[in-house]
Amino acid sequence: MPLEKNRTKQFIKELREALEFVSDKEHALGAATYMKNKFIFFGIYTNQRRVISNSIIKQFGIFSESELNILVKELYKQPEREFQYVAIELIAFHKKYWTKELIELTEHCIVNKSWWDSVDHIASLILGPYFKKFPEQIIPITNRWNNSENFWLQRSSIMFQKAYKTETDTNLLGKYILNVRNNKEFFVQKAIGWALREYGKTNPSWVKNFVQQNQLTGLSAREALRRIV
Repeated sequence: MPLEKNRTKQFIKELREALEFVSDKEHALGAATYMKNKFIFFGIYTNQRRVISNSIIKQFGIFSESELNILVKELYKQPEREFQYVAIELIAFHKKYWTKELIELTEHCIVNKSWWDSVDHIASLILGPYFKKFPEQIIPITNRWNNSENFWLQRSSIMFQKAYKTETDTNLLGKYILNVRNNKEFFVQKAIGWALREYGKTNPSWVKNFVQQNQLTGLSAREALRRIV
């Protein structure tokens, strides 16, 4: 077995053993219910899980690009949801070593085992920093996502700027929102409202004017203006 596969196998083995040791069946059932029973869980609170996963990540150190690609995809194949959280955080841990090609692995994570928890975690930990590091990738990648039939990619095209504050490209944000505003998918409409609400913390007048001048759904408009007087 190649070295990188051995390392991947050992990483997952040690992570599984550590998570199983502190698993909580009652909390696992509650977490599964909260996530509409789409996934199974070990039942570990986020802070506790991060202590465990961060320790193992630091123990193994930096993975090469090919190793990281293999390991993340293997983590995504694991049935327990916590493995996907670790995969996302593992990518973020390698930020210093990101290349443009990372977006391919990131997109794999967006479209597989997709739900709001993982997709929004990716937006926060990976997409925002990635597009700041490789701004030339913004238009070709996010435009394709925005015009995709996959609504999680659509959501990601709207949400990647959620922490950009004064650096937000409002023309791009507005364009992407208007392009998908008639999509009836709840998670797209929620993303529109959330992205506008976040930017409203920086520029409330722009958000208020945008909502007034463009016909958004009630859900999106309410979310956008929730904290704006």
